[in-house]
Amino acid sequence: MITSQAASQAAEENFPVALRMLPRRYRRHLAAVYGFARSADDMGDEAPVAERLSLLDELEADVARLYRLRPRPRDEVTGASGPRGVPGRGVRGLAPGKAECPPGLIEPGGDGPRLAVVAALAPTVAECAIPQQCLLDLIQANRQDQVVTRYQAFGDLLAYCRLSANPVGRMVLHVFGAATPRRAELSDLVCTALQLAEHWQDVAEDLRAGRIYLPAEDLAAFGVTETDLAAASASAPVRALIEFEVRRARELLDQGAPIVGTLRGAARAAVAGYVAGGRAALAAITASGRDVLAGTPKPAKRRVAAELAKAYLSGR
Repeated sequence: MITSQAASQAAEENFPVALRMLPRRYRRHLAAVYGFARSADDMGDEAPVAERLSLLDELEADVARLYRLRPRPRDEVTGASGPRGVPGRGVRGLAPGKAECPPGLIEPGGDGPRLAVVAALAPTVAECAIPQQCLLDLIQANRQDQVVTRYQAFGDLLAYCRLSANPVGRMVLHVFGAATPRRAELSDLVCTALQLAEHWQDVAEDLRAGRIYLPAEDLAAFGVTETDLAAASASAPVRALIEFEVRRARELLDQGAPIVGTLRGAARAAVAGYVAGGRAALAAITASGRDVLAGTPKPAKRRVAAELAKAYLSGR
């Protein structure tokens, strides 16, 4: 099943927010966040087309079940004896066939999460106060992918990024207990830039899936057609367009990067990893001669490490 696969793969993926240097408690929460986002993406991209919307509906219904859970009394969490406690156990088992209810939560009426990836996220929701809207926005972004395959203006694409990328950054801030309105604003800039960088790397792959994220108004401005994007290598107009879009993404990333300087310790390292990954990805596109059609430009690990050190030490 897609959801359980994503949960098991999350810890193995080399994604910037789960740097190996982070304490285990943070890695666990970040892996759960990533697992959920990956599941939503897989449902929207990899599942049979006829099943995608129903799978996303199922995921949203399970999120609703998760947020209907209420805090477990302290005696049950710790395993101490008490009016409702069970000596030696901090978790109450659910009905047969369901995922076990996580520590800190109980399910009223036996209607807790049914999907493994949502059950895996439950401790993170409870311990880090993850806003439900973040999860709903990620689901909505994948619904949008089923019906919107072209974007007329750059502003339309930014609106999509507010659903598909920005919620992840906001959840990361909650994982580290570092969420503030100003940090959320800066995080949104970073995450939007990361999403744009991924779109510019994956122009050919997205086109094969029937989607074009390059705004139609930009295609027209640079004289680029969909036929040009289907070529084996990028023409001069395509390369000029990609250079323009890379510059846009880099500007957003630079505007949001000062968030690193507002953070300390593990949070600073994790968010510096985001910034570093984005800068390295954009640099890889430039190093490829902006030919994103011949292959997906990927940054070297040494470049990512160098950008990480620079962002962490400079605070931006």
